[in-house]
Amino acid sequence: MGAARQHSGMGFVATQLANGLAYGALLFLMSAGLSLIFGLMNVVNVAHGSFFMLGAFFALAIVKWTGSFWLALAVSWIPAVAIGVLLERVFIRKLYARGHLDQVLLTFGFTFVFVDLVRMIWGADIRELPVPEILSGVIAFGDVVLPKYRLFLIAFGGATAFLLWLFLERSRVGAMVRAGVDDAFTAKGIGINVPLLFAVIFGLGVGLAAIGGTVAGPILGLYPGMDIEILIPAFIVVVIGGMGSLRGAFVASIFVGVVDTFGKAYFPDFALFVVYLLMVVVLLTRPNGLFGVGKA
Repeated sequence: MGAARQHSGMGFVATQLANGLAYGALLFLMSAGLSLIFGLMNVVNVAHGSFFMLGAFFALAIVKWTGSFWLALAVSWIPAVAIGVLLERVFIRKLYARGHLDQVLLTFGFTFVFVDLVRMIWGADIRELPVPEILSGVIAFGDVVLPKYRLFLIAFGGATAFLLWLFLERSRVGAMVRAGVDDAFTAKGIGINVPLLFAVIFGLGVGLAAIGGTVAGPILGLYPGMDIEILIPAFIVVVIGGMGSLRGAFVASIFVGVVDTFGKAYFPDFALFVVYLLMVVVLLTRPNGLFGVGKA
């Protein structure tokens, strides 16, 4: 009874809600790029989680060299984007006209390449990015105790979502992206440089994943294999939200993050089952996801 009261207290619920929203923010950084890449390019990139991992380890290297988490957050995505654009240009571009199976096999192979590179350079031990001093500790409101860093993640994810919305809805490049998501063939016919657009969106998605890895480092830790652990829930988010939909990625990320967190707190044996059940229900009732765009 005491444990039950503890798990139903206002402070516990608020803490779990903050944890769920913070986890949802990380899922959004992963799933937004994954959704846009599939929605625009019709490419299933299983190696997307690898850039989450690479961003985290590049950030670790920068923090070790400079001691600045903020500098790492500002620049750690750059080498990841360079690798991602090179991967798209040299390998993935050749598979645009081929089926998803070939794309999955190629990008799945690259997940092993990137994991081995990380293990070779940084080793197999679990590492952790230090939390910036200004974000360490907690904020207390009576019985409600909220970690500062998780509040930062929530704000960071919300700001990123807003900036992406501005980019897609209020910029010329965003209009091209939306046209390409709706119909890439017609977009090419009206003069849009679709290959360049593909490279830009692929780089944007990779950059978001790398930034997600950086901000996740202080709470999830860094280790070879973290790419697959974040990729699976990110794919669930994309399926639920809908391919090519930023709004769907945002709504589904928050929902999956909160459901998963509360499920692990109250029903640890069934938390994953609830998330997968939700995905199955969405697939049966709305095959394109909640806000997805149908693809021929």
